[in-house]
Amino acid sequence: MVNKTPRQGKIRLTRRGRVALLVTGALVIGTAVAVPLLLNRGDDGPDTLLIPEGWRSGQVYEAVDEALGVRKGTTKKAAGSAGLKLPGESAGNPEGYLFPATYPIGDQATPKSVLAYMVDTANKKFGAGAVTKGADRNAVSVYQAVTIASIIQSEAETKQDMGKVARVIYNRLDRGMPLQMDSTLNYALNRSTLDTTTADTKIKSPYNTYEKTGLPPTPIANPGDEAVKAALAPTAGDWLYFVTVKPGDTRFTADYQEHRRNVEEFNRVRESEGARQQKERPDAPKANAAG
Repeated sequence: MVNKTPRQGKIRLTRRGRVALLVTGALVIGTAVAVPLLLNRGDDGPDTLLIPEGWRSGQVYEAVDEALGVRKGTTKKAAGSAGLKLPGESAGNPEGYLFPATYPIGDQATPKSVLAYMVDTANKKFGAGAVTKGADRNAVSVYQAVTIASIIQSEAETKQDMGKVARVIYNRLDRGMPLQMDSTLNYALNRSTLDTTTADTKIKSPYNTYEKTGLPPTPIANPGDEAVKAALAPTAGDWLYFVTVKPGDTRFTADYQEHRRNVEEFNRVRESEGARQQKERPDAPKANAAG
């Protein structure tokens, strides 16, 4: 269900709908994605490796390197020659198919064997009848459903929001509207941030869903079970926009003017929070203004 119809207007929807009508200053946090290594260590060293939901392939590669005690970059290099059983649509990119789970790390484990185990686990999950039927029901391929699930995993603040975020994605695709998700920009820029500048939305990348309609060419993370379920069975609704005004308060709407008001409230909350932090830390640098 990759739409090629022209976009319908300049309607911005950023990560969780944030700063879609940015008229006030916002913090621009260009930090790299952290890679915490979660291991269960036995007497003889690590024996299991936990891959959390939403990790990108780069994070997984670094975690496997550390778990196996190999030189940094070894697992990433091995991915290209590991003979992973990936769908043809992936063009050999394992993103989305390094399934989040706890994996055994034995004495004979290698980067290739660990990655193959992850991909085999994903294939078992995604090859199940419920997944294929759900993808058919939504007129997408299984690979596209995984791509949608990866966006949901990156965008939804809570498990309860996932089905609604999925519906926004499908509604926008059905109307030929660009998805305009910050999560896809973050993937292109290899970062993790809550805010997006206007300049960010102009980058030349197939993952820039502000400039390009349809889905990005690959998943942008490795989604877990709940995100996949949401992609297969989105909540019923006519929503086209959403914004997390504050933690626990994500607002979905089909009305652009209502969305404008929600975003303006988000900006007020963010500005107030920034002023409070500045007061508590008077020597802190001022936030960059984005417009």
